[in-house]
Order: sequence, then structure tokens, then C-alpha cells
Amino acid sequence: MNNVAATYGDSLYDLAAEENLTEEIFRDAETVNGLFKENPDYIRLLKEPSVSKAERIRLIDDAFNGNIQQYLVNFIKILCENGTIGEFSGCVAQFKKRYNADRNISEAVVTTAKKLSEEQLSALRKKLETVTGKVISITEKVDERFIAGLKVEIDGTLYDGSVYGRLNSIKKQVEDIIV
Repeated sequence: MNNVAATYGDSLYDLAAEENLTEEIFRDAETVNGLFKENPDYIRLLKEPSVSKAERIRLIDDAFNGNIQQYLVNFIKILCENGTIGEFSGCVAQFKKRYNADRNISEAVVTTAKKLSEEQLSALRKKLETVTGKVISITEKVDERFIAGLKVEIDGTLYDGSVYGRLNSIKKQVEDIIV
């Protein structure tokens, strides 16, 4: 994320907090961010210099007015008018960072060989919350290369309890001995 995205994201968060709309704007921003990722041509259209700014603003109104929080609609328009609509994803990332910090939330990325059951996810979440003292939001990834176990990345720390990770560690140790 660059400084532009961080500055805009912080400004949007400050406004949302001031208006007591952080939950609603966060939810809508995540939705819009997903839509933009699924439809990169829409972002290209909003950046296209051959399309007038007035037309781009009209496109934003047509797509989002009445569907998402009005402050977020206006925020998207500002990004479009300033030629920084391509930074929307970074703005949302900065907003989310502030949102999570204010709520003592940490995001954990859990990688396993197969999808965990709800009971397993719940038990893992409780264990991670006990270890970190924070509320944990889990994003689950499945990697068929894993034989068993799991890998958890949280707050920049990697906990690798996978057989795949252990085998790679042994392989690296053997390679270090041979070389």
C-alpha cells in the first residue's frame, strides 16, 4: 500500500468513526472491493481519460447510489475525480487495518490439507484468541501439498505445524549439510 491509499483510507476511517458508521462502511467497502476485483474492466473504465469525469461520476451513481452507504459513494467519486480510483483496494486495506486495531482484532491465515469443520475452526479460533489475547478473524486456505497438520500466519508470525513444513525443514537441513 502506498501513501496515497493510506492517507485516503485513514480519512475514510476517521469520517466513519466520527459519524459512527464504521461497521456499515467497512461492510460496504469490502463488498465494493470484491466487485472491483471481479470486474477490473470497471476500474479501467473509471480511469479512462476519454470518458468525461461527469460520465464517470454518473456511472458510479448508477452503480452504487442507494446500494451502499452514501459517504462511501462520495468517497469513490472523490477517488475517481482525483485519478486515484486504482488505489481503492489499498484504501480499504488501510480502513480495515484501523478497524481491526480499534476492535483488537487480528487476522489469521490458516492453511490446511483439507477444509476444517466448523468445530475445528471454532476450537482453533479459541486457542489463538487465548494465545494472542485478541479477537481472531480466520481466513482459511486449502493446499493439497500438505499431508497433515496446519500452518497459521498471524500478526506477521508463522506457526508451521504441517508435515509439509517439517519435511521442507528437514530437506533444507540436509541440503545445508551437503553443501
